Amino acid sequence: MKRAARRLRRDVLVLWLAARDPQTPVFAKLVAGAVAAYALSPIDLVPDFVPVLGLLDDLLIVPLGIMLAVRLIPPDRLEALRRAADRRLDRPTSVAGAVIVAAIWLGLSGLAAALVLDRPGVGWPGMD
Repeated sequence: MKRAARRLRRDVLVLWLAARDPQTPVFAKLVAGAVAAYALSPIDLVPDFVPVLGLLDDLLIVPLGIMLAVRLIPPDRLEALRRAADRRLDRPTSVAGAVIVAAIWLGLSGLAAALVLDRPGVGWPGMD
């Protein structure tokens, strides 16, 4: 399961790279870009809360779209894009960087909440 998730992640990255690659044929770019955008988008054709169909669209549309896009990309170009995607995925991740980004977002969220709650007529319930 972990291997399949990594392969799916790599394939979506390959499609994203293919959509931006000048050596990829135009139709393949369009399909690759559409599939990558759909795979990464939080908006689905069928919302996930719809029983069965909500998850089925992710299990069918994304893999079938990947298969179609991969067939449209020339094999030599696809191999180069896969190597580029592997290099990107193999980069070390920075836990410190993630902590810093999370701290910034939390700080900004707290500042926004303080600004909203400090307005007249708005406040914590029971705190007058």
